[in-house]
Amino acid sequence: MQIGCVQLLEFRNYRTLSYRPEARVNLLTGRNAQGKTNLLEALAVLLTGRSFRTTRLAELPRWDAEVAVLSGELQRLEGTRTIRRTIQKHESGAWKVSGEGCSWARVIVFGWQDLAILNGGPAARRAFIDGFAARLYPSHLPGLLRYRRLVEQRNRLLQSRATGDRLAPWDEQLATVGMEMIDRRRRAVAALQTELARVFPALGGDAKVQIGYRSVIGEATEPLALVAALERMRPVELRRGQTLVGPHRDDLAIELGGVDARAFGSRGQQRLLALALRIAEVLPVTEAAGTAPVLLLDDALSELDPVVRDNVLREILTVEQVFLTSPEPLQVSGAAGWVVEGGGIAAA
Repeated sequence: MQIGCVQLLEFRNYRTLSYRPEARVNLLTGRNAQGKTNLLEALAVLLTGRSFRTTRLAELPRWDAEVAVLSGELQRLEGTRTIRRTIQKHESGAWKVSGEGCSWARVIVFGWQDLAILNGGPAARRAFIDGFAARLYPSHLPGLLRYRRLVEQRNRLLQSRATGDRLAPWDEQLATVGMEMIDRRRRAVAALQTELARVFPALGGDAKVQIGYRSVIGEATEPLALVAALERMRPVELRRGQTLVGPHRDDLAIELGGVDARAFGSRGQQRLLALALRIAEVLPVTEAAGTAPVLLLDDALSELDPVVRDNVLREILTVEQVFLTSPEPLQVSGAAGWVVEGGGIAAA
C-alpha cells in the first residue's frame, strides 16, 4: 500500500497543503518547528482517524480554526481508494473526527514517545502490544474496549462492597474476554519476537534480544485460571475498590543479552531497540493485512552512530513506503528528498 497524494486544510501549522509523495523512502528535512512531525501526524490521522501525539482533538486544527480536513488517495494493486477525515467542533463544544477509513490501511509510527516502551511503566508496554495486536487482528480493539467496560463495571461493584455471589458473573465475563485478549497478545508477541530476532542484529544490535508476555496467570490458557486468580485477590480488591488481576495489569519482559533492557540497557541501546520493535512490526502486519503498512519515522536516526544509521537506512529501503524526518540534510540513495518549511513542502 502507498499514499498517492494527500491534501490538508487547516491542520496544525498547515493552512493548506497538497502533497504527492514518492514510493519507497520520502526524506523530510528542515529546521525544527516547521511542520515535519505535523505532516507525519496528518498521515496517521488520515489513515487511522487517530493522532499518535495527543488524544485532544482540539489540538489538531490550526489556531482558531473550527474544522480541519484531511483527504488523500491510497494505492495498491487492486486499485485506488479515496479517504477523507474531518475534525470538527460541534455545538456541544466537543471535537469529533468523522469520515470513513480503509479496512486494509495500516500505519506504523516511530517517535520519541516510543522510548517509554523501554524506560516507562507497564502501561506504555501494554499500549504498544495492543496497538500491534490491533493491526494484526481486527477483533482486538473491540475486545479491548469491551474488556475495559467490564473492568469499570466490576470496579463499581467492588466499591459498593458487593458479595461474592454478585461478583461471580462479572468474574466469568471478565475472564472470558480477558483470556481472548491475552491469547491475541501472546500471538502478537510471538510474531514480533520472530522478526525482532532478525531486525535487531541487522540494525547493529550486538546482544541477543528476547521479548516475552508476562501475566499473573503464567502460561495458562483457560478462563478458569483467571477466575481463580480473581477469587484469590477478592479480599484485597474489595479493600481497594479496584480489579487487580487481568490483562490490564500484565506487562512485557524485554531482555538484551539475558538482562532486563529496561533497567540495564544504555540510552543508545534502548533507542535502537525501540526502533527495531517498530520495524519488526512491518512483516507480520503485511502478512496479516494482505498489504504493506506505511512506515512513519520521526527523527529516527538521531543519537545513532554512522554505521547504525546506514544499517537502519538499508533496512527501511525494503519497506514499501516510508516517511522519515530529519532536522539535517541526509544523503539516502533511492530516497526522494523534501524540504519542509513554514507549513509548506518542496522537493529538495
